Parts: sequence; C-alpha cells; structure tokens
Amino acid sequence: MASSENNILLKVEDLKMHFPIYKGLIRRQVGAVHAVDGISFDVMRGETLGLVGESGCGKSTTGRAILQLYKPTAGKIVFDGTNLVSLKSEDMRLMRRKMQMIFQDPYASLNPRMTVGEIVGEPLLVHNIASGREVDEQVAHLLEIVKLNPSFSTRYPHEFSGGQRQRIGIARSLALHPSFIVCDEPISALDVSIQAQVVNLLEELQEQFNLTYLFIAHDLSMVRHISNRIAVMYLGVIVELADRDTLYEKPLHPYSQALLSAVPIPDPFAESKHKRTILQGDVPSPVNPPSGCRFRTRCPIAESVCAESRPEFRELNPGHFVACHFADRFL
Repeated sequence: MASSENNILLKVEDLKMHFPIYKGLIRRQVGAVHAVDGISFDVMRGETLGLVGESGCGKSTTGRAILQLYKPTAGKIVFDGTNLVSLKSEDMRLMRRKMQMIFQDPYASLNPRMTVGEIVGEPLLVHNIASGREVDEQVAHLLEIVKLNPSFSTRYPHEFSGGQRQRIGIARSLALHPSFIVCDEPISALDVSIQAQVVNLLEELQEQFNLTYLFIAHDLSMVRHISNRIAVMYLGVIVELADRDTLYEKPLHPYSQALLSAVPIPDPFAESKHKRTILQGDVPSPVNPPSGCRFRTRCPIAESVCAESRPEFRELNPGHFVACHFADRFL
C-alpha cells in the first residue's frame, strides 16, 4: 500500500473492533456492535493522515484501538516494526511513550482536581522520566511550546477557556516526546475562531518535532487544510483512501462524493452552480450492518452485486484506493 516499507511508521491490517451485547440475568451474548470491521491502512513517518466520516462510523474507536486503549477483536497494528496487539501490558506501557492522544473534549479530558502543572507533569512521573525540580522545569518548557504562560501551572482547568484547555492537553501529549499522536477531533468542541489557532499550533509542532498525526475529524475543510492523505470511513469500514487533493478533486466512491458535495464553496457564483448529493435514509445499525457493501442501502448506483459481495479495497490509481464495485465509472 506504500511506496517504501522503511517509511511506514504505522501499519494497520484487517483491524476489527466488535463490542459484545449482553442480555438477561446470566449475561448471555446476543450480538455485537461492529464498530470497526476489517480496515487496513498505513501512516508514513512525518505525515498527517486524515480520517473522516459521519458520527458513529468508528473513527474514534479506530484511534483508541491503535493505541490499545481498546483491545482489538482481530487484526494487526504494527508500530515502528512492533505488533502492538501481541505485546504484554508492561511492554505496551513502555511503547506508549512513543504514541499519545489528544482527546476531543478539553473539558472532560483534564482532571479538575489537578493543577495544570500536575496534569502536564504526570506522564513524566508515571514513566520515571523526571522528578522534583526537573518536572517543574519541563512543565514550564512544555507550556511555552504550546504558547501558554508557565505561571499557569499552579491554576486549575476550570480557570481556562476551551482553547487554552486544549493547549494544556497538547502539552501533556508532548511530555514524553512521542513520534505519533492520535488527534481525536481536537477542535470540534472549540469555537470556530479558536479552531484555526489550534490547527496552526499542531502544524508548527509537527514541523518542530517531526511528529506523525492520525487526525480524526468530520470537518472536511479543516481536514483538507492539515492532512497529506485522507481516508473516508463509513459504518466501520474505509471506503476510500487517497492523497488530499486527489480526493477533493476527483472522489471515486459515491459516499465520498456525497460528503464532499456538502462542503460549502466560498465563491457565491461557483456555489450557485454547485450540485449537492442528498443521501436517502439513515445510517444502518452497526449491530446488524447490511450484507455486501455497507453503503448499498443509501447508494444511488447500487445494484444486486452490492448486496451479494463485499467490494474489494483496491488501488485504481497510484495511491488511490476505493472499495466500490463500480468506481471505474468515475475515472
């Protein structure tokens, strides 16, 4: 899937994450939520891979499964040559120094009983990186990196705005000098005026520390701004993966086309001629997903073959992967 194996930092192969559903007094399993259902992709060193899709499609679950916050049902997650799924808990704890997460909600992801200094310094203490004055010095340095005043370290999270709290979360994620960060919708809970500041900060940090991002979001215009490549997810599967400009200019999957048709164009004349694709029906339940192609129940070009077999995730153009039986029509 990639041009150079040595350049791949993260390789996800056939990842599945099913959550069991139990019922009755004896807690008998009656089904499962197919949150992530067999996805494969690579993330290159130093790049930002955007992961987009509707709410509930499995984006955040994918990010958490990669970091082993959820134990995957099946599949391989190879990070820097090591399969994380097979690691014992202590080995995984050591590996977590290299991989961190920025959470979606800056109000819920910070402990309200801890000061900013304690929150940002906690990873250093947990991993025995520093102690005493060293922690204070590193916390002050981390706060400066994310453009916050080091004197804020004695304050509590409730004293800050949403944007400032997210910067605190970013400082915490940088404490152990990771090489890979999962950004789980880091701007969706912030005001629009603050979103650009946080995205620009993430880009500056990526350049400064040679970071690799998996950027999860549903704001397509922001994803285009920050990502090198973009994967489109629908109901637990990846339906399209391509270079940023290729995907926006020539999407080959009907779902990607519908998503991108909803992005407003700043030019009023072009916007008036812009054709919108309105999808019919609702997203099916991940407990009982459709047979064959997941998108067939809402797809404008679906045929009988779509119900019979799951489309192969194939490379139609160099670096452009699509899971659709009829994607050739749009070439």
